[in-house]
Amino acid sequence: MAPRILASLVRKDLFRTQGYIGGSWVDAASGRTFDVLDPATLDKVATVPEMGSEDTLKAIQSAHTAFQSYKQTTARQRARWLRKWSDLCLENADDLALILCLENGKTLAEAKGEVTYAASFLEWFAGEAERTYGEVVPSSNPKQRILTFKQPLGVAACMAPWNFPIAMITRKCGAALAAGCTTVWKPAGETPLSCLAQAVLAQEAGFPTGCINVITTLDLVAEVGETLCTSKLVRKLSFTGSTRVGKLLASQCSSNLTKMSLELGGNSPFIVFDDADMETAIEAFTMAKFRNSGQTCVTANRVFVQSRIYDAFAKALVDKVKTLKVGPGTEPDVFIGPLTHERAVDKAMSHIEG
Repeated sequence: MAPRILASLVRKDLFRTQGYIGGSWVDAASGRTFDVLDPATLDKVATVPEMGSEDTLKAIQSAHTAFQSYKQTTARQRARWLRKWSDLCLENADDLALILCLENGKTLAEAKGEVTYAASFLEWFAGEAERTYGEVVPSSNPKQRILTFKQPLGVAACMAPWNFPIAMITRKCGAALAAGCTTVWKPAGETPLSCLAQAVLAQEAGFPTGCINVITTLDLVAEVGETLCTSKLVRKLSFTGSTRVGKLLASQCSSNLTKMSLELGGNSPFIVFDDADMETAIEAFTMAKFRNSGQTCVTANRVFVQSRIYDAFAKALVDKVKTLKVGPGTEPDVFIGPLTHERAVDKAMSHIEG
């Protein structure tokens, strides 16, 4: 299935299977690789480099070198590049969505929605780039004037999750690039292809060489993560993922007091009171629970229904779920695609059996 779907891409150049360092598409220094699988069929979609610490250090150095000139660019110029990138995302939405479906498993409709979501972050930060104002602060001394201004930190490490690989990388690097920082991306090992496609579009949008670098890894993720956290050249790290890994990264970043932005695990409730409109509540819960096959940080993992309507709600929900079509995300009318990897399957089964 994967070769047939890939053959339908309008822009074949968006399907990249190498890392991206210093403006060049490169293999791992070790020569190691790993396979990216279609979670619907377990067919191989691509083989990409298994990069480690040596590759990561090269990417960091590339970003640091580029930072020396990129930090001097005007906010207006950075905004132009970001808007161009946003436009390119929308122009190539169908291709980006297909690549995302193949490696993540979400439905084509959800994938297209994520591409639009990703583009919106770039558009937003294009505006924020030009709204990065300083302040004039009143002084207690009439002969003094206090001014504040903002300046870019340096290299920013952007670690994206597998559940929203396109949108989360633009949210992270969009902010960094708008501020004048250069970036090293570390996509999840299950979904590197979407980030690599975004690197193609960012390059096309005009960002200077070295501003964007992409490290792909699966088995060496701990090694790469530690390198990003402990490098003195990395001044900011953004991570979306589990609380456990977030704590580990925070510990590793502490040696250099590296600034961090962490978006960690959730356990969202869904509450239904007895005066709720039943049909609306069922539709809302269906989206909250089954979006991306339940693999979102705001998935409704706890459901509280007022006792007077509990039985009616449960019956209506069962009837609704029976109508949901399950299958490969690329097939029409599919509402629930496969879980992205075996760990998610094992966890789901443990809830059912345990």
